[in-house]
Amino acid sequence: MCKVELPERLNAATVFVDSHLQRGRAEKAAIVCGEQTITYKALSEGVNRVGNALLGLGIRMEERVAIIMPDCPECVYAFFGAMKIGAVAIPMNTLLMPADYEYLLNDSRAQVLVIHSSLLDRVESIRSKLRYVKQVIVAGEGAKGDLSFEELMASASDKLDPADTSKDDSAFWLYSSGTTGFPKGAIHLHHDMVVAADLYAQQTIGLAESDVSFSVAKLFFAYGLGNGLYFPLSTGGTTVLLPDRPVPKKVYEVIDRYQPTVFYSVPTSYAALLHLAEKEGRTDLGKVRMCISAGEPLPKPIFEKWVDRFGVEIYDGIGSTEILHIFISNRPGHVKPGSTGQVVAGYEAKIVGDDGKELGVGEVGALLIKGDSIANGYWNKHEQTKGTFRGEWINTHDKFHVDEDGYYWYAGRTDDMMKVSGLAVWPADVESILASHDAVLESGVVGVPNKEGLIKPRAYVVLKDKQNASEDLVKELQTFVKTNAQPHKYPRTIIFVDELPKTATGKIKRYKLREMAQAEG
Repeated sequence: MCKVELPERLNAATVFVDSHLQRGRAEKAAIVCGEQTITYKALSEGVNRVGNALLGLGIRMEERVAIIMPDCPECVYAFFGAMKIGAVAIPMNTLLMPADYEYLLNDSRAQVLVIHSSLLDRVESIRSKLRYVKQVIVAGEGAKGDLSFEELMASASDKLDPADTSKDDSAFWLYSSGTTGFPKGAIHLHHDMVVAADLYAQQTIGLAESDVSFSVAKLFFAYGLGNGLYFPLSTGGTTVLLPDRPVPKKVYEVIDRYQPTVFYSVPTSYAALLHLAEKEGRTDLGKVRMCISAGEPLPKPIFEKWVDRFGVEIYDGIGSTEILHIFISNRPGHVKPGSTGQVVAGYEAKIVGDDGKELGVGEVGALLIKGDSIANGYWNKHEQTKGTFRGEWINTHDKFHVDEDGYYWYAGRTDDMMKVSGLAVWPADVESILASHDAVLESGVVGVPNKEGLIKPRAYVVLKDKQNASEDLVKELQTFVKTNAQPHKYPRTIIFVDELPKTATGKIKRYKLREMAQAEG
């Protein structure tokens, strides 16, 4: 087993940012974003200014700094600036609702919130309910009564010594949805990014200093954080950041303009990109030499169509918020379309049955992983930590089987959660929203593969008396969910039924709904 050697005293900001100045990369482009090109020298200075600004606000080691920002240089400055002073950076999903931010900010007890002005309206209505946030720093125009990110940076020194952190100090948290529907904060340590970058980015896919990386997945995701930030910074490469929504047309514009060599996306996006390319007759990816996929299983047809059209393979893999990045993957020269690939060197995997005993080749069971990038546990979630973190091993709660060549094949989840466009969707979340509509009595939501093999939500809905099922009502309910939740959660199909299959205790029999969906096609 490969192991990454780590010094006892380690600060992630010095590894991914400051080290490049000693290696002669001061004037090399670290980040490209729109019209901006940020050199490694400018990156280091930006990180130092934010770190000093936070110190000036009284932020101490281990205190939390929440970040709600689009992918941009300022987001990176805040992320590494917090870690450099020994504080804990918490990048948060920019697609959430005010109630979600209320929960996250109170759960994390963040002392400072760094937010972009374009997202400020997401927290305005909950300001009075935030029990721990003492300062709000606003980037962009419209700070008003809050602190200005730009003014704080302008007045702060660009020189900063790193805090004397150990490799096992808390560095950042990433929130992941839990089985109860409440997000869980996975506590990651200063060494975790170093391990993931070494084992996967460098040793598995061969990321190089000459590479230009571009990720559709955003920095607040564990997957996107590696792809778009610390992977390229680990090699002294360049990353292209896109603050906007990564719709296919915009993605192709970035590929054409900035000529990335490594492209990271999720199966849903690959399918949408293929669809647009087919309509427009596009067959060119510029300088892209390899494509990476994760977030949900990559259907074999999408892989094959992509290779046929562009001549570039997609290396599918699986990662998780808790393990930080990909730990099983296909790789250059070793691809089995439809499989998740082989274990990344430095990690160990085993498939176990319900009794905890390891299973053999071809037998489906729960996937357990062992490796040094695994989080320290969940913040303030003792029971969930016990259910997932098993000593040196972690239960992924995914079902897999392994073939005779050591390739892993995804079989489903051990719970009801579905991945849609690479994002987690819990049936209860959608059902709760549908239940708040005047026409709906109750509903059951399951994941159903579309014609391309991608999982999408389907809602089985029982209407209240005197309500007529119609296509107009289907559209109304879909719009209702989109309006009250993250857009990817809305049911792509809605089937009206007289009643839902339930257990004697009133719980929905989801397996029955899946059987219905399979029969309906």
